Amino acid sequence: MKLRIGYGLGTGTNLHDPSYGVVVDALERLGFDSLWLSEKVSGSAPDPLVAMAYGAGRTSRLKFGMSVMVLPGRNPVLVAKEMATLAVMSGGRLLPAFGLGAVNPVEQQAFGVERGERAALFNEAFDVMRACWSGDPVHHHGARFDFDGVTVQPVPKRMDVWLGGIAPSELRRVGRLADGWLPSFVLPDDAAEGRKVIEETCAEHERSIDDDHYGVLIPYCFGAVPDALVAALAKRRPDLEDPRVLVPDSWDELGALIKRFEDVGTTKFVVVPIVEPGDATAWVEHLEHAAEALLPLEHD
Repeated sequence: MKLRIGYGLGTGTNLHDPSYGVVVDALERLGFDSLWLSEKVSGSAPDPLVAMAYGAGRTSRLKFGMSVMVLPGRNPVLVAKEMATLAVMSGGRLLPAFGLGAVNPVEQQAFGVERGERAALFNEAFDVMRACWSGDPVHHHGARFDFDGVTVQPVPKRMDVWLGGIAPSELRRVGRLADGWLPSFVLPDDAAEGRKVIEETCAEHERSIDDDHYGVLIPYCFGAVPDALVAALAKRRPDLEDPRVLVPDSWDELGALIKRFEDVGTTKFVVVPIVEPGDATAWVEHLEHAAEALLPLEHD
């Protein structure tokens, strides 16, 4: 199976043009597989769809994904149209990934969806979006959406959708709906156990996920992990005695963790710097070091 390494920008990134364009160009030149954009409406991070389109327009090989884009609160037909357009215009370099949305009530209010309604709304919107990519007229009469004969063009050749999460309900959702799994803040044992649940759910629904569509997002931090992140990780992973084990602190540690994930069948990686380099020059230097340390791990 092909092992591939991409880069991710967190919700706190301050990258905008021209620095963002410099980083995109460096990732393309150095040979990284992909760039993933986080969504935070109230933060400094650029809108994923706009940033992906901007990046795809100035590259020819680099793939682009969202980590992740909120689906509940968006019109699934319009999202399907946007994704299909970008997938076709980029030559199939789009890696769409969707989620339920932030737990922060200030952030969530932008989408106009109550927290308890998100899962059901996600599932229905996902089904509509999938149907739109077939190119056939969509006839859907559900609890929240009602469409009769809507058609979306252009039709993408292939649209593999990635979902994340490690909670039991999230793993089952991946098994029912997704084409790939990209969790975050997990260890190799978590990935192995989660994959079992996903594959069991896939079997129940007579479907499958390709072996090379199991990935992981790995945050890293060279130096002390910020206290705010340690607190957030402790809340997210109360089962871990020290949540800092989730965050490699050197290129060697990051490479070793990637190899441990590969041992349990994970082959797609998105590495995310917790503390980003400063200006564009610092970013390019950082990415050059990353390429030297990490890209030799890739293989076909």
